[in-house]
Amino acid sequence: MTVSREGPPPYEQPVLVVQPLPGIGDTVWHLPHIRAIAAYAGAPVTLLTKPRSLADQLLVHEPAVADILWVDRNPSGRSGTHDGLTGFVRLVRMLRARRFGTAILLHKSDTLACATFLAGIPDRRGYGWGLQRMFLNTGPFLPRSIAKLRPHARATSYLRAAGIPLPSAEPTLTIPAATRLAARRRLGDLTSRFVVMGIGSSETLRKWSEERFAALAKALLDAGWPMIVLLGGPGDTAAAASIRATLGERVRLAMGWHLDEVAGLLAEAAFYAGNDTGVMNMAAAAGIRTYALFGTTPPIEHATQVVGITTPDIGMYDGVARITPALVLDVIRADRGTLSP
Repeated sequence: MTVSREGPPPYEQPVLVVQPLPGIGDTVWHLPHIRAIAAYAGAPVTLLTKPRSLADQLLVHEPAVADILWVDRNPSGRSGTHDGLTGFVRLVRMLRARRFGTAILLHKSDTLACATFLAGIPDRRGYGWGLQRMFLNTGPFLPRSIAKLRPHARATSYLRAAGIPLPSAEPTLTIPAATRLAARRRLGDLTSRFVVMGIGSSETLRKWSEERFAALAKALLDAGWPMIVLLGGPGDTAAAASIRATLGERVRLAMGWHLDEVAGLLAEAAFYAGNDTGVMNMAAAAGIRTYALFGTTPPIEHATQVVGITTPDIGMYDGVARITPALVLDVIRADRGTLSP
């Protein structure tokens, strides 16, 4: 089936969107573009992405995505299902079996473009610079200068060039009221206002210390907040428990929650303060003020709820090491006008 509209040539159904960047944040960044493509197609799309994105958890309520397929290449610490020649053949067979009509690559990968070609997908679109151009057959294609932009800006540039309407480039999450209530119930508190502090990170230079998070939490509790929720993965449980042991029962833990539950938690929070991670991007997309510790990393620019907390460039990349609790409190106070609830 085809959908005829003004703009680029019509898509052939079913439509595959390829977004292989592995992070949770990467998936959040591309949500506006995936939705715009689905709207133009006139039907939900299938998303091809990496398992580490946890897209199956993140997009459980997303109407623009009908199905999720995994491309398991180059994972950390193990051999991926689609690594090597044998794995590549396995990937091609998986795509061929789904009989996609159109594939749209929101990425520069020539390998994945080749896979869509060998899978017999008749309409193949994407950025089209470098070797990727050999395997795509429907324009427009972007100039190589676009490669210098961040992934969100690349995807926005592609949709603009293709004439696909993008009502808003701001990432937002679909979070039902029932999901918010379920998160509240898991916290054991249905009414209190609270702040979420994201203490986890897989990158050392992006991870603030336990002691500084404890100092920030204490300051917010002293300012009158009824509850602080520490959010992180299973590997952050010990640090979170230590902070709670120091500060008491007004500190609650949300360690290793399913991302659907995390989304509900964030939507209920007054604001987020914490590391630059996937859940930080989720917080902004949930619509709450997001005080993100960027340190010496340039803040993202596509999410209006993000207030980046940075330190001056001194010619040395030291991550968040020079961000102090006092600096974070100053930024929150200046933005909100108060530290109190």
